[in-house]
Order: sequence, then C-alpha cells, then structure tokens
Amino acid sequence: MRIVVAHNRYREAQPSGENTIVDSEIAQLTAAGVEVLPFIRSSDEIPSMSKAAKALLPISPIWAPRAQHDLSRLLTEHRPDVLHLHNPYPLISPWVVRTAHRHGVPVVQTVHNYRQVCSSGIYFRDGVICQDCKGRALGVPAIKHRCYRDSAVQSALMATTLAVHRGTWRSVDRYIALTSAIADHLRDYGISDERIVVKPNSVPDPGRPAPLGDGFLYMARLSPEKGVDLLLDAWRRHPVGSLGTLRVAGDGELRPLVEAAAAERPDVVYLGQLDRAGVQAAVEASAVVIAAAMWHDVLPTVIIEALANGRPVLGTALGGIPYLVGADAPHEPAGTGPAENASAVAGGGGGSAMPAGIGLGEAGWVVAPEPAALAAALPVARAGASGLTLGARARYERTFHPDVVTKRLIDIYASLARTPNPV
Repeated sequence: MRIVVAHNRYREAQPSGENTIVDSEIAQLTAAGVEVLPFIRSSDEIPSMSKAAKALLPISPIWAPRAQHDLSRLLTEHRPDVLHLHNPYPLISPWVVRTAHRHGVPVVQTVHNYRQVCSSGIYFRDGVICQDCKGRALGVPAIKHRCYRDSAVQSALMATTLAVHRGTWRSVDRYIALTSAIADHLRDYGISDERIVVKPNSVPDPGRPAPLGDGFLYMARLSPEKGVDLLLDAWRRHPVGSLGTLRVAGDGELRPLVEAAAAERPDVVYLGQLDRAGVQAAVEASAVVIAAAMWHDVLPTVIIEALANGRPVLGTALGGIPYLVGADAPHEPAGTGPAENASAVAGGGGGSAMPAGIGLGEAGWVVAPEPAALAAALPVARAGASGLTLGARARYERTFHPDVVTKRLIDIYASLARTPNPV
C-alpha cells in the first residue's frame, strides 16, 4: 500500500503536538510495511522564501499553486492509493483535496482542531469558549476580533479560505475524528456518519509502568486555554502540602504565574520545558496527571502519556478529555462504530461513592472547568489514584497502543483504496 502523507509543519519554535504525532504516525506506518510518501511543507520555510513566493503567501491558504503543482507531479509519478492530509495551512491549502481527486486519489483527513469553522481552530477567545462563527457563511466575528494571528487582515484571509473551501471539506472521502467529540463537530458541520471514523492518536509504549509516584503533574503549553491559571486557583484552596506536590511542566505566556506560585508555595514545583526523558521522569514521579483545559481540547497527548504509564487523569469535562479517560463510554474500544457518540460528563456519575459534580471513568475523573469543582476533585483523585492505575494502563493497551491504532489506520486506508470516490 502506498500513502501520501500531507502536512504543513508548524514552526519549530512553537512546540507542536501535531508535528510529533505526524512524525510518529509516519514511523509506525513504515514499520508496518506501508510505503509512505511524505508531502511536507514547513512554516519555517517562509522567512527564506523569495520575494515572488512571499508575494503569493496571502492566497496560499486558498490555493497554494506551487504545492498543487508539486503534488500533481508526485501523484502522477507514484500513483498512491490514498492521500492522508493533516494540517494544510498556510503552504499546502485545502486545495490539495481537489488536486488528489482530480488524479482519482481518495483523501483521508485527520481533524486535529476546529478549523473547518473557526479561524483560530480552537473555539476559544478572550478567555472563554467562543463559537460565534459557527453556522455563518463568512466568519465575520473572527475578522472583527482578529482571531487569526491577532491580525484583521490575516483573519479576513482565513475566514475567506474557510468559506471558499466549505465544499472542499465536504468532499473529503473519510474523516478521522480523534475523539467522539470531534465526530460530533463533523456531524454538525454536515459530514455524514459513514464518512467519519473515530481513531485516536497513540504514543510509544514505555513498557511496564513504574510504581505510582506522589502528587500531581500538569504538562502543557502555559496559555489561557490550557487552564494552568484555573489549576493554580484550585490548588490554592488547599493547605500547603495537603495534596503532595504539584509539578508544572511547559512554557508560554502564563509562565510568570507558575513561577510566582512556585515561589509562594513549596508544594508547587516548576519544571520548565522538558525533553523526552524529562517527560517520562515527571510522569513516573507523579500519581495523577491533570488536564485542566478551558477549551474543547481535541486530544491532549499528555493524557495518553499518562495512561501508558498507568497514571490516571483528572481533567475538565471538555472536548476529547472525557473520551480519553473513558468517562463518555468507559468500556468501548476505539472505533467500534462509524462515529462514537459523546455525552456530557460534568455532573456526577460513575459510582455511588463519587461526590456530586465529579464524573468517573475507567482511567480518571472529569469535572466542570471551574476552580471550585477542580479543587473539590483534587483530594478525590489523590485518594483514588491507586485504584485506577490498572484501568489507565488497560485503556491505553486497548485503545491507544501504537499496534492497535496503526492497524485501525491501515484498515481505513484499505477500505478507501478498494473503493475510491473521486470528485
């Protein structure tokens, strides 16, 4: 089987889980015997482009003529079975879907964010969830609020791109929804169930989990939508040392808040930005991993890292987090149907001993994204961590292990390769 993987890499200066996932997926497919033809562009190329190329950048999200030319040549020469698209912006453009279809090549897209509708891709603005552009022919609110790169001009270009390519997105042969929540997003956009498959990402198997550590680990970009300020507010509602240690890893605009908390309380430790070995050490030192997202976070890789290491997760009941910890369908393996159905988990459930407002899943707990709710759940999670370690590891092995996920992906390719649907 021969697959083109198309992806516009995010800048290396901006840590990107999506870049990491694409690299990992290519390696896993290659190891499984799939011939992968990478069609990769990088936003790091932009500063070194010629003046003529830079002059075309404003239209690149809509069309990207050089990318279409290069892709056409690749498709003609290698005649792949499927094109698998990840991020098309800004140098590839959704137009590659049309280019692939013109060559009779079916297209799969993994949906990593909400950019079919939202110019910023995260449904989050000014500290709160925002869906003002949902259902609009043109995302005028995105232009008004400068949602894309804090620029009215660039926001207008992105909003126009989304409007132009509404038909393009609806022609994709198969969508890979990373969680049941993304499947719901696609259905709301008008994609039929038979073109949606739930297949999460994976992380390498670290092997047998180390004995449970102590305290909590938060590991994410230190930005408002990731909720580190929410976590610190909840943490301060408990006496110093009563919950063990809170370790915070990552970097971003809210780093001063974390540094101030670490200076204020000895039970808060700031680890900075960690390399791969540092991530593993931090996970092993902790008992519970926290995902305090304030937005509909699609699929935080840190949660899969936690489950692989037998660490349960305390998260907010937003986006893909309930799916990841098994709080929306605790005993369903990934991809059991065309699009698994999400359910809200913000008010109780999962066992009679659970305090009201805490949802319990196979591999962790979810609560409303509010300081009081998170504060109430912290001692519950600390006390219950040892009881969910086996469930966390079992959920990883059944749903997020590379062998399981890669087989699922190859099956998706095979189903399309047998029945291409050119437009």
